[in-house]
Amino acid sequence: MASSNDKQPYRGFEQGPIRPPSEARSLLVRITRNCHWNRCSFCPVYKGQHFSIRPTEHVVQDLNTIAAHVEKLAMLSAGSGMLLEEDVKNAYAALDSENTVSFRAALSWFLSGMESVFLQDADCLVLKPSRLIVILNHLQTLFPTIKRITCYSRSDTINRILLEDLVKLRLAGLNRIHIGMESGSDIILSQVCKGVSKDAHIRAGRTVKEAGIELSEYYMPGLGGKDNYRENAIETADAMRRINPHFIRLRTLAIPSRAPLAEELRAGRFNKCPDALVVEEILLFLHSLGPVTSYLASDHVLNLFPELEGELPRDKERMIGLLDGFLAMNREKRFLYQLGRRLGIFTRISDMDNPARMAEVREAAALRGATPDNIDEITDAIIQRFI
Repeated sequence: MASSNDKQPYRGFEQGPIRPPSEARSLLVRITRNCHWNRCSFCPVYKGQHFSIRPTEHVVQDLNTIAAHVEKLAMLSAGSGMLLEEDVKNAYAALDSENTVSFRAALSWFLSGMESVFLQDADCLVLKPSRLIVILNHLQTLFPTIKRITCYSRSDTINRILLEDLVKLRLAGLNRIHIGMESGSDIILSQVCKGVSKDAHIRAGRTVKEAGIELSEYYMPGLGGKDNYRENAIETADAMRRINPHFIRLRTLAIPSRAPLAEELRAGRFNKCPDALVVEEILLFLHSLGPVTSYLASDHVLNLFPELEGELPRDKERMIGLLDGFLAMNREKRFLYQLGRRLGIFTRISDMDNPARMAEVREAAALRGATPDNIDEITDAIIQRFI
C-alpha cells in the first residue's frame, strides 16, 4: 500500500471532490488524496491524479480548524443552533483567505447538526489502523455530537485488514463502510478493470459485517452493456445474497466523456444499454436476489426511479410492480417520463398525473426535438451535466 511523506508541508484545510449522496450533511475530512487503484474504466474522477496519504498531524490540524469555527458559530447562535445571516457574513468577512473554505465547511456542518462525518477520498482504509484510530479518537474528542463516521473502501483493501483491526476501528467510531461492488460478475469486473473478483467482494463484505460495521454495497446497472446485462443482474444479485449488506445502493451507469469507457463506447467495443434495458436488468436483479434483508436505496440523480427503494423483502413486490409498470407503458408515455425525469420535472412516476408538469415536459420535448426514437441519445446528453 501507499505511504505518506510525513515531511510534506501543510497546504491548509482540504476536502476531496466526491462523497456518497447519503453523506450530504456530513463533514468531509480528507485523509487520503485521490485513489490508489484509479484504473476503473467507468470512473473519471481521479484520472491523472497522484495518490497520497496526508500526514496525520495535517488531518488533526484540519479538525482543529473546524473546531475553532464551530466554537465561533456556537457563540454567535448563543447555543440555539440558529444563526443570523448578518452575523455569519461579518464572521466570514473577518477571515483571511486561507480560512474561508474551512469556515464554509464548518458552517454547513454546524447547520446540519454535526452528527455525521465522511472520511475522504476513495479509500482511507489503506492507512495503518493505528493512524486512523488517532484521527477517529480526535474527532470524537472534539465533536461529541457525532453519531456516524463513514468512508469509502475497496474490497481488496478490506481483505488485507485483520478482523481484529476492523473491530478496533469500529470501537473508535467508524461505523459504516461504502464499497463499490459495481458488479458481481467476474467477466464484467475484468472488462472494466475493477481489480477485484466476485469472491473477493463477498469475503470483504462478510468481514465488514463480522466486525460489526454497517455495510453499503453499490450496484451499477448497465455496467455489462447490452451483451452482459443479464450476467450483471444475476451475478450481482448472487453476490449481494451471499453478503446480505445493510444497504444496496443503485448507481446506474453513466459514461462521462473523460472516462476510459467512453473510448470503448466510441470505438463500438461497448454497447450501452438504453434505459428500458437497464430497467429490465434491475427487474431481473430483484427477482434474483433471494432472501436478503438489505435496504435498497436509489439515492443518486443518475437513477431513473428515485422511489425504487425500501426494505427487503418487505417492499420487493412494490418495487417490482413499479418497474413492470414502466415497461408496460406505451412508447410515448415512457419517453415523456424519461425526459421529464432527466430534466428534473418529474421526481417519480406519479408526477405524470400532474397536468402542468406533463405540459412542461411536452414543451421541453418539442424544443429539444425529443421523440421515442431518439430519447436515449437526448437523455445521455442531459446526463453529462451531472457527471
